[in-house]
Amino acid sequence: MEASFDKDLKSTYTPPPPPPSLPRLPWSRRLNLLNVVFLIFILAVIFSGIGLQGPGRSLDYGGNLIGFLKRFYPPDFTVLPAALSALLETLEIAVLATFFAIILSFVLALAAAQNLTPRWIVIPIRFLLNLIRTPPSLIWALFAVAIVGANALAGVIALTFYSTGYLGKFFSETFESLDLSVARGLRAIGAGRIQAFQYGLWPMAKPLIWSHAIWMLEYNIRSAAIIGYVGAGGLGLLLHTYQEYLQWDRFATVFLCILVVVTILDALGQSIRRKITHTSTSGNHFAVSE
Repeated sequence: MEASFDKDLKSTYTPPPPPPSLPRLPWSRRLNLLNVVFLIFILAVIFSGIGLQGPGRSLDYGGNLIGFLKRFYPPDFTVLPAALSALLETLEIAVLATFFAIILSFVLALAAAQNLTPRWIVIPIRFLLNLIRTPPSLIWALFAVAIVGANALAGVIALTFYSTGYLGKFFSETFESLDLSVARGLRAIGAGRIQAFQYGLWPMAKPLIWSHAIWMLEYNIRSAAIIGYVGAGGLGLLLHTYQEYLQWDRFATVFLCILVVVTILDALGQSIRRKITHTSTSGNHFAVSE
């Protein structure tokens, strides 16, 4: 009986048709801008690897690394009071520079966003941001030290300019990625420009804006520890002194101070990002429900 039922079931079963095959795009259509840029990047990696030259002689890289790292252990914590004092100055430089850079770059980013500003304004503002971004932070520190002298003010000026170039780029790209339909709808029902920005653009831009700002603060803490090499205040002066005298155990103590601060700030930044994202999502849901 069961064999007869299985035979009848097999005779009435029709297998499903095979899935349709996806059409193959011709090579000319697959060579879009993104693929071409990726291909150029891969070729650049290959040629860079071929052209990269070593020291030209046989060296024990592993042994050299281990021997160098042994000089850092154990850290010399007798310099901890001086390191903490310099660390406080480094934090002050980074916080002030990030604050000033956020204000300047926010204004420049609005002027550099193609979907918000006429093109005749966008082009010179973007050129200005590129110009600011061109010198590294250490070069900006050299300029600042030459103008205001070797002090913490030079570090604030240097990192403010350097950060403005990057935050201006990040903020403008954030504004360009936004959907303007809500802001335009608010303008159509009589809202002013500030109201349209506050309720139509800012809720969507806020998570990315604050995320970029927190990242810049983390970066400025590390940079503020380096620009002291040229006299711009902060931990860099200690690092430079300990390096010159090959006091790597004291160098390790300063490095550990930077590591602790950056780790704490990274954990705090992640918490703030989650809070901002959750608040923005809840606000959007509330607005939709109303």
